[in-house]
Amino acid sequence: MNLVDRLVDKTNEKIESATDVLKAILKPVVDEVEEIPWPPRDPETLKLMEKELKQREQEGHLDEGFLSEVTAQLRQAKEDGDKPGLEAMLQKVLQLYASRILSKRSYSTKGNEVLRDEQFLETIIKAPEGEWNKMLIDGMTVGKGEISPEELDNVIKKRIERTLIRTEAGSYQQRVLVEYLKGIQSRSDEIVQLLQG
Repeated sequence: MNLVDRLVDKTNEKIESATDVLKAILKPVVDEVEEIPWPPRDPETLKLMEKELKQREQEGHLDEGFLSEVTAQLRQAKEDGDKPGLEAMLQKVLQLYASRILSKRSYSTKGNEVLRDEQFLETIIKAPEGEWNKMLIDGMTVGKGEISPEELDNVIKKRIERTLIRTEAGSYQQRVLVEYLKGIQSRSDEIVQLLQG
């Protein structure tokens, strides 16, 4: 029975530490007194949030337990329906996480050749979600750019495939990263439809 008790204690510690990590990341944005404003009134708070996430990732705290906690909190916020600020904030945490993890590996060069379509995707991956529309309009041939929607779609599909191969099947990490890439893909499709009328 001692072994079971220790296992339960360890599991509870991991859950508590994942909750503590999430609280630390959200701390710059959360004000205990009022309703959570989103987007934050001070744009600096997002940078502080991103800095905290980066530090926690470097320390190895952004594991499956952390992603499970964020996902559970997000699901609860959606079910409650009365906390749109919290819901948006948790979504932002997942976006920052996905951007950080996907940015670690680059596919934009092959030997001495720069692959423009891969480089374009990597630029979007690193950018805040609020800037995607402008970047897509400026970067794709349907707007002002040089990358065709087909080229972008193909590199996104390749990146999704690479992500599926390199992450544990069914893991929270895999889901979050693929969802982020599919978000870029659907935004790109929306921009193409809008510009082509």
